[in-house]
Formats: sequence, structure tokens, C-alpha cells
Amino acid sequence: MFYSLKNRLIASFVVLLVLSFGTVSFLLFNESRSIVRSYIESSALEKMDEYGSYINMALNQIYDLSSLVYNSDVTKSWDIALSDPSLSSGEKMLSNIELSRFLTQTTNNYSGVSSVSIYRPEGLWISIGNQVVADKEFLEEPWYKDFMQNGNHWVSAHNDQVESRQSKPYQVVSLLLPIGTFEPSLYKSVMKVNVSVDFFLEPLKRIHLGDSGTIFLLDQNGLPILSQHEYASDPETIRNVEAVKTVRARQGVLYVPNDRGMNDIVVYKKLNQWLLVGIVSEQDLYAKLYTLRNSIILFTTLLLLCAILVATWLSHGITKPLSRLASAMRSVQKGDFAHAESRIPADQIVRNEVGYVTSTFRNMVEQLRHHIKTEFELKLLRQQAEYKALLLQINPHFLFNTLELMSSLSMQQRTGDTVKVIESLGKMMRFSLRISEDLVPLQEELTYLKHYVSILQIRFGERLDISTQEEGDMDSRQMVKFILQPLVENAVKYSFLHQTIAKVVIRIYSEPEQVRLIVEDNGPGIAEELIQRLYAESLSSQFDHILNTGSRQIGLRNVLARCQLYYGARFSFTIESPQDHGTRIELILPVQQMLTK
Repeated sequence: MFYSLKNRLIASFVVLLVLSFGTVSFLLFNESRSIVRSYIESSALEKMDEYGSYINMALNQIYDLSSLVYNSDVTKSWDIALSDPSLSSGEKMLSNIELSRFLTQTTNNYSGVSSVSIYRPEGLWISIGNQVVADKEFLEEPWYKDFMQNGNHWVSAHNDQVESRQSKPYQVVSLLLPIGTFEPSLYKSVMKVNVSVDFFLEPLKRIHLGDSGTIFLLDQNGLPILSQHEYASDPETIRNVEAVKTVRARQGVLYVPNDRGMNDIVVYKKLNQWLLVGIVSEQDLYAKLYTLRNSIILFTTLLLLCAILVATWLSHGITKPLSRLASAMRSVQKGDFAHAESRIPADQIVRNEVGYVTSTFRNMVEQLRHHIKTEFELKLLRQQAEYKALLLQINPHFLFNTLELMSSLSMQQRTGDTVKVIESLGKMMRFSLRISEDLVPLQEELTYLKHYVSILQIRFGERLDISTQEEGDMDSRQMVKFILQPLVENAVKYSFLHQTIAKVVIRIYSEPEQVRLIVEDNGPGIAEELIQRLYAESLSSQFDHILNTGSRQIGLRNVLARCQLYYGARFSFTIESPQDHGTRIELILPVQQMLTK
């Protein structure tokens, strides 16, 4: 697939764009998320510090006003007057009005306090604005009962009857304190200081956690102080607050897993009386980042499609002529010059380097084709015919000898050995029938030789001592086929002429520049005249006499002739044969690397 330059060019564009935009978007998203998170955390904590100071200021006002009313002589005189049964109702009413005026004046001095009221258990309550009301309904109010039963001084957002008498009633947060004693069971009067919920809520709304984050003002039990109804309806919020309550630190940030598979970012600050908790989910906080990421992905996809179209358009002017050129080269490699010329249009206008190379190659193919026809074609055909003839001469010669062996084994009723010979012969014949291949892997040639040696060992048994030594890389080298078997056959044959035990040593050395094949035997040796004749024949390049030789006299000459035909001057050999001391034949072949598919 990626052999095509066009495909590789498009793939490169795709990989570069995906990697670049993917890396940029990933880094941008993570860095932006980190920056947003850091900014939200620091900003929220800073705003919470400011709001905490605001709450402390409001609480100080409330406590100052409460202390002022609690310790006032007016309050004490009023409490004594209402407790004195000897005073008339008119005098008590005057005392009530005086207390109301005092409460009004005191409240006006504190901007954060909306009203102050004092309640008597007999059903009387006094507030600002000369409000003196005899009404026992407040005795059934939840805040009143909670204070009496549990002693809770703070009342969360609620509707107050004093505020309901105003033109625009609103919810308040209240502080309850007994008058005259701090023991609720012994009190005579209860002071209720009201602060508008908006007084706390308005500045709280100005603190933002993303677009949908919420900040809650809670009491020590984790219950909302203000009228934030969404708190009670969200179990995740309650779970996050519970997580904050378990932390000892006064302020900080927590990451609590939510039901959506992400985290809730919880920013908190513990005040003296209350608790500030800000909650925002990562999904809501990074919503715009996710949108930006999706936009980048969409933009990258569109850009990728455009890049593929541009790469296709650009590569068309490069890859199309190069593809034709590569196809033409493959045809030339196969010897099909006509097809090579047809793949490259003639009279092409040269516009760039690719066109120049294509045109030059076409001219070269034309000249090479003409040159081969006029100079080398006949010689090449003759050499190929001679080589094939020599190669075909080996197969019947070997087959004749092996069939004689099988006939002998059958007459000796050596069935097992006969089967082994047939199996080895079958494998050898399957290999030898591949006559269309001049070169074979060195390892296959050695395998072929091993099959032949196994036949020889069955034939001669202990009378044959044959060994093979291999050194170097055998897997990646090639050689002309059927080289070793004829040499080994001759070595065994002539060794038995004068010896009862034939000893044959085969050595194969795979070296960086050459392959050396050595066959040694303990036969009678070769006459010096014959050795010189073999050297002379290899130089003359005349092989007709070998083809006309009887089938029982071929072997070494055939091997030398085929190597000379195929390798030419790159092939060399040596023959060492001292009289009656055996023969050593060494063939030196140039290296032929196997082509990887």
C-alpha cells in the first residue's frame, strides 16, 4: 500500500496534520484546563476571603447591636416595668413605646440590621417603628420553639411577622438572645435581631464559579442559612458538603467524584459561625473548553480533507509519471522493453526534474533495446542455451545412478532403505525440476546435498565417511544450483577405486565478498595434465565438447562450465591433487545477495 509515492505523500500529510493539531489541541486543552482550574481556585478563595470578611463585619454589627440592647438601661427599665404588677397598663405602655423608640434609634445606627424585636412569653412583642403588639401567634413559630427546646440562637432564612407588616416583606436571618439571662429556661424576654437575606445574598451572588457554579452559606451542621432552595434538592451537593465537614483545614479545594463520571470542584472556607462552600462540576466549568476542543477537531477534520485533496492534486503531477517510470523499470528488469516504452509517453514536454528523468529513461530504454538487438542478443541466447543444456545434462546422469541404487536395494530386499531412498529422491527431483531458476538460496543447495548424502550413506553404509562443515551466513546468499552434488559424487566414486573406505570432507565458507566451496577426498588424485586441461578449458569458454561427452564422464567439467557461463571472470577455482594423496577442489563464487520481497 505504501509503496506508492502518492499514498505515502497523503499518509504523511495526514500524520503530520493529525499529530500537530492533535498535540496542539491536547496541550492547549490541558493547559487551558489547568489555567482555568488554577484561576477558579485562587479567584474563588480570594472572593471567599472577601465575603468572609463581609460576614464577619455583619456578625460584628449584629453582636454589637445585641450587646448594646442587652446592656441598655432602657431595656433594663422596660423589663423591670413589665415585671412590676403595681404599675398601671398605661405606664407599661409608655415603657413599651420608649423601648420601641430606643430599638428604632439603635437599628438606624447599623446598616446591616433590618429590625430588632423583643418578645415576652405572655404574648407581647415590641419592635421598631412604635410596634407594640399583643399577639401570641409567635409562640407557635418554628424558630421560637427551636430556641426554647434546643437553644439554637441562629435562625436561617424565614418570613418574620415584623417584616410582614412592612410594605414589602422579605426573608430574614435572625439572632435570638434572652434578655436578663443566658439560660433560655429562665428568660423573661427574647431579643430577635433580623438581617435581610438579601444583605448576605447579594454580595454572594457576585462570586462566580464558572457559569453554573453555586456558593452556599451554611451553618455548622451543613444546613443552608440563606434561601438557596437548590441545596436541599441536590444529593450531590449534600455529599460534597459532608466531604468538606470531614476536612480539618480552614479553607481549600476538594475534588469529589460525581455521578457523571467526572469530578465536582468544591471550594470551601470555614468561618467562625458559618461555612462557605462553592461547588461546580468540571463538565460545567470546562464547557467552553470542550466546545473549543470539538471545534478544533472539526476544523482539523476539514483541514485534513482539504490537505488530502491538495496532496492528491500535487502528487498527481509527481506520482503519476514516477509510477509509470517505476512500472517501466520493472519491465526493463524483466526484459520487456516494448512494455517499458509503452508506459512512458513519447514527445513529452519536459516541465520539471521528473519529466526530465522520465524522458531520459525512455531514450535510454530505446538505445539499450537497439544495442541488445544488434550486439548482444545472439550471444546471450547462445549462452543461455548452453547453460540450460549443461543443467539438463546433470538430472538424467544423477537419476541413472540413483535408479541403479534402488534396483540394487530392491534385489537385496532392503525395503526400509529403499523407501528412504525414494523419499530423498523425490525431494531432490522436486528441487531439480525447477530448471527455470538459475540461482537458488545457498541453504536450499545444502539441503539438496544432504538428501543426496543420505542416499550415499544408505548405499555404502560404514564404508563411506562423509562430513560437512559450514561457516558464515547461509540464509541470505544465493548460488548457481547443482554445484556440490556432482563434485561429491565424483569424490565418492574415485575414492572407492583405491580405498575400501571413502573419506569426503565438504566445507562451505560464506564470506563478505565471496562464497568458497571445498570438496576433499582420499582418492588416487587427478593427473597434472588433466588439471592443466581444465584450466585451459575454463579460459577458452568453449563447452561443446562437454555436451558431447558420455553421461558417465560428466561432473567436474559440467560444474566448471556452468559457473564460467554464469559468473564469467568473477568465478575462479583451484585443484590440488598430489599423486595418491586425494584431491582438493575449491570453487570461489562471487557473493549473490537474496532479494527481499
